[in-house]
Amino acid sequence: MMVRKLRIQHGWSQEHLAEISGLSVRTVQRIEGGKGAGLESYKSLAAVFEVDIELLQEGEPHMTTDTNITEEEKDAIEHVKKLKSFYQCLTYYIVTLIFLTMVNLFVSPGYLWVIWVAIGWGISILYGALKTFKFVEIFDTGWEKKQIEKRLGRPWAKPVKAKNTAQDNPDQYNH
Repeated sequence: MMVRKLRIQHGWSQEHLAEISGLSVRTVQRIEGGKGAGLESYKSLAAVFEVDIELLQEGEPHMTTDTNITEEEKDAIEHVKKLKSFYQCLTYYIVTLIFLTMVNLFVSPGYLWVIWVAIGWGISILYGALKTFKFVEIFDTGWEKKQIEKRLGRPWAKPVKAKNTAQDNPDQYNH
């Protein structure tokens, strides 16, 4: 996650980072996905970002427990992923409808069947927009939590990592 965070802070794409670091795009994707990499790859990225190699190496393998990214940053990253996905779907919708409209006008100009495609797919796009821009939150995390509690038959809280120190349990160390 640290590589992704630094790349986004610099405003670079994965392709650009791969180009200036001398790595393949697949290697950059793998590192950002938490798979880790060889020492030479980390050296190259550290040189590009002008950071210590240790910062990159300790941040990558623990993607879920990365202390370098705050909860607020994780939420922002997740929201941007959703926005990106929505805009990609919208782009596919527009490009496909333009193509289908041309096909429709060429093949059967007397009947505009493309309207039915636009309406059907458009409803899906509208729902995606409502969810992405938080106008409708039907199946959000609150709904998920309620369903889990309903299934368990009791309140549910996410597990918290317990610290095992003398201060937390003094009897454990005083025998």
